[in-house]
Amino acid sequence: MTSDNKQEEEKLRAKSDGDVAVPAEAIAQEQAAENVQTDLLDKLEAFFPGRFVRKDLTQKIKEGANVPTYVLEFLLGQYANSSDPVIIERGVENVKKTLANNYVRPDEAEKVKSRIREEGAYTVIDKITVTLNSDKDRYEAAFGNLGITGVPVDERYVQDYERLLVGGIWSIVRVQYDHTSDDHFLIDQLTPVQVPSVNMQEVYDAREKFTTDEWIDLLLRTIGMEPTQFDDRVKWLMVSRLIPFVENNYNFVELGPRGTGKSHVYKELSPNSILVSGGQTTVANLFFNMARHEVGLVGMWDVVAFDEVAGIKFKDNDGVQIMKDYMASGSFARGRDEIQASAGMVFVGNINQPVDVVMRTSNLFDPFPAVMANDTAFLDRIHNYLPGWEIPKYRPNFFTNGYGLITDYFAEVMRALRKISYGDAFDKYFTLGNQLNQRDTIAVRKTVSGMVKLLYPDGKFTKEDVAQILTFAMEMRRRVKEQLKKIGGMEFYDVNFSYIDKETYDEHFVPVPEQGSTGLIPENEGKPGQVYTVAYDADERLSLIKLESQMTAGNGKTSWTGIQSNRLAKEEMDTAFNYLKANFSQVSQNIAPAQHDYIVNATNLNNGAMATELSLATYVALVSISVGKPVIGGLAILGDFSIGGTIKKMDSLADRLQVALDSGAKAVLIPSSATSELGTVPGDLIAAFSLKFYNTIEDAVMKALGVQQ
Repeated sequence: MTSDNKQEEEKLRAKSDGDVAVPAEAIAQEQAAENVQTDLLDKLEAFFPGRFVRKDLTQKIKEGANVPTYVLEFLLGQYANSSDPVIIERGVENVKKTLANNYVRPDEAEKVKSRIREEGAYTVIDKITVTLNSDKDRYEAAFGNLGITGVPVDERYVQDYERLLVGGIWSIVRVQYDHTSDDHFLIDQLTPVQVPSVNMQEVYDAREKFTTDEWIDLLLRTIGMEPTQFDDRVKWLMVSRLIPFVENNYNFVELGPRGTGKSHVYKELSPNSILVSGGQTTVANLFFNMARHEVGLVGMWDVVAFDEVAGIKFKDNDGVQIMKDYMASGSFARGRDEIQASAGMVFVGNINQPVDVVMRTSNLFDPFPAVMANDTAFLDRIHNYLPGWEIPKYRPNFFTNGYGLITDYFAEVMRALRKISYGDAFDKYFTLGNQLNQRDTIAVRKTVSGMVKLLYPDGKFTKEDVAQILTFAMEMRRRVKEQLKKIGGMEFYDVNFSYIDKETYDEHFVPVPEQGSTGLIPENEGKPGQVYTVAYDADERLSLIKLESQMTAGNGKTSWTGIQSNRLAKEEMDTAFNYLKANFSQVSQNIAPAQHDYIVNATNLNNGAMATELSLATYVALVSISVGKPVIGGLAILGDFSIGGTIKKMDSLADRLQVALDSGAKAVLIPSSATSELGTVPGDLIAAFSLKFYNTIEDAVMKALGVQQ
């Protein structure tokens, strides 16, 4: 049976099964995607001749050679930068032949060394790292896969390519063998795998010919992803991973599930970035080697990325402090020198729980080592926290078989864009709201600048374009600020980011999506005996505590569960029940504590130790279950009372209100004695609640139940 007949039979079978619509829709979508790719290819051929490559070729070749993508595409750019299938096929064969003959596989190192000896000279593709041998007063190279070290290097290569000294560079190297010298292996010629120069006017002129959607799709295909598989939100998130490449001294964090490509772009897509794996590093390696008087990684690379943030560890005690100084100013002091550098700091790692669980139980910086996660000054220097949990785990169909710019060429384009800034791009149209402090403003401007460079490198954009970028930049920075508020309290209360239209004076507020999913206190009435309170737990952390109650016929027995043998918590819950037995008639004659048994379960919804300020909340819960009436919806109860029935003085009102707000409270019960603290609470925080003040315990329970007095 011919292929055409097979296809016709399959169509008829599908029709007989009543399943025609789905294949037709799929075919239509595939055809539409193919048409879009054809249009983009036409534009690439017209405006980026010789600068593009078919991206699936890289993946196919890479399977047999463990080299970075930019190395493969450097070779593909030489042999297969065309849309002509014949040229592509011939070019791919040339690349495969070059890799087969010249790329050094670690397990074949001895065979290659033998070939160099027998032939007298041979060209290899390998990662070369250079060090200074002060005893012999010369530079020496080490070959990563070939495994030879101590190879003399002409100092001109070190002067031209300083990154040979820090981290190493993939290079095409012609190695000679000298039978008479002690140094048998010699470097005859070394050519780093990188584009020598780039004409930015070519980029600016070409950008005008693409729509914004087409340009974003081109960027994604350039980094190997298929844009038709992602919605606009994910596309923007993936593009923003490139900001550290185009923006000097950009501090970026992405935490999320495994398998979402967090570290891929920093390892594979540019010879200008380095991925620090394993976590442990030194001040000398990262910043400055005092013994050799050499600048470390931050002076040699555009981007220094740390993989698996949980493992970051400095051997030096002052490592984090120096990093903080550098992240704030782009400079650091070593000895008597003040050293400037422009490398961005990128931190990527895993969050192993759903984000809503993390938001309830800790904070989004929790995967960092404690020395960083608890240092608000360090975290405040982060410009962008990308929500990695929104990017889907990679599947085979996420990788493109379309055309994109040669990675190495695009890497040099991004490097050239570091020389300009669009941080003032929105000033013509908008001003920032009053809750952005200086560090917030710097962060937002740097993110705006980076996204403008990536999306509109020619600097041509509309008011609507920059408004979209500004909103995105504010969200990325606000995510940092929201977590700082959880860690550092009211020092970082000002998180309500906004921008104001200069023409209409409309103020636009920018939310953070995940903040809306943390409302733990229901807006509507719950069950009788169910109440929420904010109190310090045994770890001295303000937490949201939920009390749930049951009442059965009995003789006045009580059971307090969930308090984990916390003696103080038990004493306060006992205080509440004893007060109820002595004073129930002041609330309702129908309450009969001696004729019922009570169970109250306490839960710390922030997953901490049990709190101890539970007397008032327990009393309200007992009255509520006794009269069969729930407390009003969205209520958080603040305050506590002594065994004698005296309302205790309450501190940290602003912080308690912030926890209540973050937990979804709409109304708050507050002791009248706390009114003196209202002056310390931001006005917008007060305005978020219906405040209910009470003078006595009975007053508190009546207002909690919504009973008019």
